Amino acid sequence: MERTVGTTVRGLRGPIINQGDKLEEIIVETVLNAAKAESFKIEDQDIVTITESIVARAQGNYATVDHIATDVQAKFGDDTVGIIFPILSRNRFSICLRGMARGLKKVVLMLSYPSDEVGNHLVDIDELDEKGVNPWTDVLTEAEFREHFGYKKHTFTGVDYIDYYKSLIEAEGATCEVIFSNNAKTILDYTKNVLTCDIHTRFRTKRTLVANGAEKVYSMDDILSQSIDGSGFNEAYGLLGSNKSTEDSIKLFPNNCQPLVDGIQAKLKELTGKEVEVMVYGDGAFKDPVGKIWELADPVVSPAFTVGLEGTPNEVKLKYLADNNFADLRGDELKQAISDYIINKDEDLVGAMEAQGTTPRRLTDLIGSLSDLTSGSGDKGTPFVYIKGYFDNYTK
Repeated sequence: MERTVGTTVRGLRGPIINQGDKLEEIIVETVLNAAKAESFKIEDQDIVTITESIVARAQGNYATVDHIATDVQAKFGDDTVGIIFPILSRNRFSICLRGMARGLKKVVLMLSYPSDEVGNHLVDIDELDEKGVNPWTDVLTEAEFREHFGYKKHTFTGVDYIDYYKSLIEAEGATCEVIFSNNAKTILDYTKNVLTCDIHTRFRTKRTLVANGAEKVYSMDDILSQSIDGSGFNEAYGLLGSNKSTEDSIKLFPNNCQPLVDGIQAKLKELTGKEVEVMVYGDGAFKDPVGKIWELADPVVSPAFTVGLEGTPNEVKLKYLADNNFADLRGDELKQAISDYIINKDEDLVGAMEAQGTTPRRLTDLIGSLSDLTSGSGDKGTPFVYIKGYFDNYTK
């Protein structure tokens, strides 16, 4: 019978992972049990993906508000510090902000507007137009922002993040001034000491600040980049990618995941004879058109993956072939012509008209999005995802 199903994606239920658990063994056993229970074959180029959260849990990569405070205080001392461009998130940033404030005496909190880096809006962009406010040039005080836009609550969380963040800072004993600007240089009118909290633009922000006279400049990947008093840490990303664990602690992004993915691949090859690809994934980078939020608060989509997941797709657009190259064919003739074209396609289709409209992203980013949407962020209990047929095409 002709195959009628292409890519299939399964969220695999696993146990609750705790510090010290042998994650490699758990994942391999889960995959083998799932294959037996659901009657699917393990084949070459299948993919196993693992959410970064459980890797960090198994590693015990946690830190407290006090650990953050100690590191921040050591870097800034008694200086007034500009905390700039944070994302608006109770889960991702509130605990980090408490730790920063606990280590400081005075904070100038500079928020980007109308939204943060990942699309959480303080105000709708249409309201800026109505008020004649230019977010690229205008710097607003807290009072000016309120005069223009009043008090706004986030679409989904119901939180007024301006009040929320200011109250967190003041509750830790620091004074707080709030301003609004999208220009990193603005903060230098208030202080020369800056902790920039943007994620994917942090290198440019730091470079801009240093070039314009900043004295001390750190970003979130500089905080807890090494252990503080026995805390967890992340050498590459520091606080970036962290999540709230308890009211006083965070789970950091996992460290050194490459041995895990390589070990899982080797074990599955030993037990099944098949070369299965493996990756650890975080946020998948997709946009919600209603809330306008980009799901990309982690520093990278995948901190580790096996070599078969390197690169980008090399695909042609079937509808382009059908409408252009083979517009005069129908039925079996059309199917055969397209199949032959795919079989004989160039190894590098960059710039080819036949590839226009295919998704120009890295495999790990695409698979990360697929996995993140499958596992979800709530109570599904599927921290592992098994993908079959991802590398198949129309001819398989």
